[in-house]
Amino acid sequence: MKNRNILLGIVIIAISVGGVLIYNLIPQFETTEFDQESIIQISEGATTTISSSDTSPSTTTTDVFDEELIDIQPSEIQTILANNSTNDISEYFETYLLVGSDKRSKDSSLSRGFVPGQRADVIILALISNEDESVSLVSLPRDLLIKNPCTDEIQRINSTFQKNDCGNAAENLSATILNVTGLLVDNFALFTFEGFEKIIDALNGVEICLQKAQREGYSFELNAGCQIAKGSVALNWVVSRNTEIMVGEKILDENGNDASTWEPMTGISDLYRVKKQQEIVISLLNRLNEFNSYTDLYNLIKALELTFTIDENLTIPNATQLLWGYRNFNFAEVTKLTVPTQPYRTQDGKEVLVLTENFYNFIISQDLLD
Repeated sequence: MKNRNILLGIVIIAISVGGVLIYNLIPQFETTEFDQESIIQISEGATTTISSSDTSPSTTTTDVFDEELIDIQPSEIQTILANNSTNDISEYFETYLLVGSDKRSKDSSLSRGFVPGQRADVIILALISNEDESVSLVSLPRDLLIKNPCTDEIQRINSTFQKNDCGNAAENLSATILNVTGLLVDNFALFTFEGFEKIIDALNGVEICLQKAQREGYSFELNAGCQIAKGSVALNWVVSRNTEIMVGEKILDENGNDASTWEPMTGISDLYRVKKQQEIVISLLNRLNEFNSYTDLYNLIKALELTFTIDENLTIPNATQLLWGYRNFNFAEVTKLTVPTQPYRTQDGKEVLVLTENFYNFIISQDLLD
């Protein structure tokens, strides 16, 4: 009996230790409900039932922040949003939605500060052609003007990333994307900007190449040419709206302080920031070729575990298999696009972007669809 008790104790300890190891080695990603049928219903104006387990920001169909609403005369809406309707092209692509949320906490970079709430600051569609498996990244600027299929309000597209009586945040944004692009999103992943920093730091930095030196206050300074930037610097560069460029050569005074001439960089806009987002995503994807050891992969997985929310259908093995399948892929060949837009100033002075061509015609013009 004594030996049996000893053996039982050993088994219990082994199971406990094994459980701890499994918990720590297998990523515990936060997940969210993501139902394509619900997305289709929301896109058509239906209200769905929300699970109490969803952790997305909560609001109701009537609880919308005033600053999110766009004041436009009803007679103008049809003209301004004329290109927001398109053909259904879901059958031609496998579609992944990547959302970067500018959700800040008190631990955010000091240069960015703390702001309550959550915004979809980065909206990127990764399209894999069902015909030739080519890869494209299509960005939707956060200031793109849309009609919210749940509330019928005219808003920026990033404002639809909210949970309400129609669906959760991911489903509501995907329903808007379905109406604007004709693409039904297959899988969804969300990262916070703080997580963005951690991912880059887990990879020991990301390469940024510039023609001229750039800076913004004390948040970052990058030299001309190529350099490896840590997470906080890369993030501040991506989101910068008040970038300065160096005129001439670097000059230091007798005390070693910067005495160079700097001037405001022209052309800073939401579209310019989108371009930088795409460059960073491609630069990170190119690092897949470096994963030759278990340790490297483990470090990345642990970083992702703390920073990503994925849909309930995107399993870890599937995601890993997808990434590993593109390990030797030349991401320089990825087509990087942004939907065609033009600026528009609303009656109440808000600066937004409106589509100048519907998505179906745009995709055809870019040779992504015959």
